[in-house]
Amino acid sequence: MKQLLLASLMGSAIALATSAMAEGTDLQALEKAARAEGAVNSVGMPDSWANWKDTWADLTKLYGLKHQDTDMSSAQEIAKFAAEKENATADIGDVGAAFGPIAVQQGVTQPYKPSTWEQIPDWAKDQDGHWMLAYTGTIAFIVNKQLVKDIPRSWADLKTGTYKVAAGDVSSAAQAVNGVLAAAIALGGNESNVQPALDMYADLAKQRRLLLANPTIQTLEKGEVEVGIVWDFNGLSYRDQIDPERFEVLIPSDGSVISGYSTIINKWAKNPNAAKLTREYILSDAGQINLAKGNARPIRAEHIDLPADVQAKLLPQEQYAKVQPIKDAAAWEATSKALPRLWQEHVIINMN
Repeated sequence: MKQLLLASLMGSAIALATSAMAEGTDLQALEKAARAEGAVNSVGMPDSWANWKDTWADLTKLYGLKHQDTDMSSAQEIAKFAAEKENATADIGDVGAAFGPIAVQQGVTQPYKPSTWEQIPDWAKDQDGHWMLAYTGTIAFIVNKQLVKDIPRSWADLKTGTYKVAAGDVSSAAQAVNGVLAAAIALGGNESNVQPALDMYADLAKQRRLLLANPTIQTLEKGEVEVGIVWDFNGLSYRDQIDPERFEVLIPSDGSVISGYSTIINKWAKNPNAAKLTREYILSDAGQINLAKGNARPIRAEHIDLPADVQAKLLPQEQYAKVQPIKDAAAWEATSKALPRLWQEHVIINMN
């Protein structure tokens, strides 16, 4: 079985090289330079997140790259690149979508466009190749079917139910903040107007149906969460780890917001070619399938044929019909900064 997998990966690598050479990218030279460096050091890309472990194993098997990771937040990764400069100990990192442009603004990245560049949506990449999403997250519902018989399939449904909704901590959790934006978009708002979402959550608070705790694997397993607002990949992972028969994960039918995570290559990387080859592999078919195995939806999902068992781990493509990315980044940045205060004034005040 392992030999078959390795043969499959090698086939992907050869196909990648052929594609890249056709576009003028010399992947053979890149591979040779990466092999000479012999290592790639990452930050924020631990084995347990998005199935990075399989990608690191493949890079070792295929290209002889040794690997080590230091787990940290997106902001910490950028700060590390900036602080170490020429004394860099990290070559590549994985940051939330909002942090890609920040890294570029701070001048800590170097560009590299993989051979699959054209299959990455414009909204999900920097035009110069400094960052590009490898996988996405979409705000979803996770529903405990043992506790909720009338499963909500839209934000509108949440208003009329009797179950409690775990929205998370809007003052600190990106998942909860994006949950507010997703609700706003579905209910007629946008990046500069989240009032429809605040009104909905305020109504839930008045009905004593709003929980402020983050929906986590622990609270879900204990039965403390009836309906949770989560990233789809988190919901799918929680479901699979606890009991797939006990929970349903779904994208609300009236709309949601999609974001994701991007690689950034350190401007001062000691192993720049290994970092570029790593990005190349992550955006290849084999690398994208690895991410899907970790419940992360590949950014190139529409362009690759996922194995049936891997596809079964993800939600059907049709559930994403009304999902949209952030369209006005500047407006959302301003709104998200004000959101903790708005949440306190419009929602928390109704908790009793």
